[in-house]
Amino acid sequence: MRTLTYREALREGLDEELARDENVVLMGEEVAQYNGAYKVTEGLWAKWGDKRVVDTPISEAGFIGMGIGASMLGVRPVMELMFWSFHSVAFDQLVNNAACVRYMSGGLCNCPIVVRGPANGGTNVGATHSHIPEGLFAAFPGLKVCSPATPADAKGLIKAAIRDNDPVYVMENTLLYGMTGEVPDPADGDFVIPLGKAEVKREGADISLIAHGRSTISALQAAETLQAEHGINAEVLDLRSIRPLDVDAILATVAKTHRVVLVDESKPFGGVSAMVSHLIQEHAFDELDAPIKRVCTIDAPAIYSPHIENEQLPNPRRIVEKVLTMF
Repeated sequence: MRTLTYREALREGLDEELARDENVVLMGEEVAQYNGAYKVTEGLWAKWGDKRVVDTPISEAGFIGMGIGASMLGVRPVMELMFWSFHSVAFDQLVNNAACVRYMSGGLCNCPIVVRGPANGGTNVGATHSHIPEGLFAAFPGLKVCSPATPADAKGLIKAAIRDNDPVYVMENTLLYGMTGEVPDPADGDFVIPLGKAEVKREGADISLIAHGRSTISALQAAETLQAEHGINAEVLDLRSIRPLDVDAILATVAKTHRVVLVDESKPFGGVSAMVSHLIQEHAFDELDAPIKRVCTIDAPAIYSPHIENEQLPNPRRIVEKVLTMF
C-alpha cells in the first residue's frame, strides 16, 4: 500500500488503463498540454502523446458526441467535464444517445464511454457551477453512475468504468482531490472495484449512516463525534456506485442497526437518498425501530457565500443533530 492523493489515484488508474488497452483515449478541455483543469491528467499527454490524450474545443456537446460515435467503432473514450454542471449543454448526447445506443441497436452496438469530472458544491463558484446530478443520470436506464469517496475507490472505480461496455459517469468532488489515503501498489496486482458494490467504511451497531462521495467523509466525521460525545456507535456505509445500487448491502446494514440516516449532497426532491429510502421501506420496513431520516443539501440553488454554502451542504454537525433526534 502507498499513500496517494485522490487526484494521484485517479491519474494512476487512467495511466494503467492507457497502458493496458490501446483503444483507451482521454479527451476534454485542457486535458493535454495544460495537464487538466484540476491536474488529474498531469503528465499523461507528455507520456502518451496527441493520439491518446486529446485537447478538445470548448464544446461539451461536440466532444461528448464525438466520443459516443468513436465508442461505437471500438474506441474507449474517457472524457473530462470541467464541471458536471456543464452536462446540460450535452444532455442530448449524454442521455438520448449514450444511454440508448445498445437498446436501440438491439445489442449490436456498445457505447463504452466514461465521462468524469467534478460534481459538487462547496467551492463557492455559484449556482451554475455547483450541480450534483448523480441522481438525475441514475434515473435513465442504460447509464451507470459512481461517486468515489476515497483515493483507493477513485482508482478502483475509474478502472472498472473504463472496462465497462456501458456508459459510466464518474462524479468526483473537487474538495477531495487533495485528500490522501492508502491505495494498493500496482506491483500487488490489478486493483479494480466492481461497479455496484458498496463498502462499510466504519462498523457500528446503533445507527446506519448511508452516504456516497464527499458525504461519506462527512458521515465518518459525524460518527466519530457521535461516539466520543454521545456514546452512539454509528455504522457508515459508502454506496460508491449509484447505478447499479448495492441493495443487499443497504438492507444488511439496516437489519444490523435498525436506524438509518441517509446523507446525500443531492437536493432532496427525487435525490439518491429518496430512492434508497423507498428501497428500505419496501424491503426492510419491519427492521426499522424509527423513521428513516435524511440530511441533504438544502433545497435552493447553490449559495455563493462560503459560510452559507457550507451550511447548505450536509456537514458533520447537521448529521449529528439529525442522529440525536432518533434516540
